[in-house]
Amino acid sequence: MSKLRVLIVDDQALVRTGFAMILGTEPDIDVVGEAGNGVEALRAARELRPDVVLMDIRMPEMDGITATRVLCEKEPLATDCPKVIILTTFDLDDYVYDALRAGASGFLLKDTPPEDLADAIRLVAAGDALLSPSITRKLLEEFTRTPAAAPQPAAGLQDLTDREEEVLRQLARGLSNSEIAEVLFVSETTVKTHISHILTKLELRDRVQAVVVAYESGLVIPGDS
Repeated sequence: MSKLRVLIVDDQALVRTGFAMILGTEPDIDVVGEAGNGVEALRAARELRPDVVLMDIRMPEMDGITATRVLCEKEPLATDCPKVIILTTFDLDDYVYDALRAGASGFLLKDTPPEDLADAIRLVAAGDALLSPSITRKLLEEFTRTPAAAPQPAAGLQDLTDREEEVLRQLARGLSNSEIAEVLFVSETTVKTHISHILTKLELRDRVQAVVVAYESGLVIPGDS
């Protein structure tokens, strides 16, 4: 089985080295390169074709949000487009929402335990997108504190079945697959199938983008229970 190819992007060499050492002990992960800013990250991504990019937000020359947007805009649905995990120092960094809108598949705190770092990479590489329940709920709290903008209709939203729309609502409220299954009285496998259909119809790469679309389209209103 081929290893997951990871590119580490951070302007601090010590951080890059630390992550590389941690991931270097994982038999199924290969750190193929490092970059110190967004410009270097784009060049390295083109040359090295990583599966996952660990991307810092604040960097010189080009920040992580801009780099993520460029990476994800070119071929957002391409199978060889790398998944991006944003690295942040703060639990609710001011730029996290912008990063998710730019196409990131989730985010991690820089002090994440080593075993969680490797698991996060595996999850994102598998298309499962990384927003842990605790981080998801804090992100949703941020939605409720942010003044609501005018809803932006999402292409394909009208194509969802009633059940798929309900799954999307529960997904946007921060529920895991097992929690959605319990609420809707269906199997977890059925939930996964619905989510797959939702992503296909809305032309989204992962559940993180689905959460953003649900809020921006007005399907889910911040503060709804």
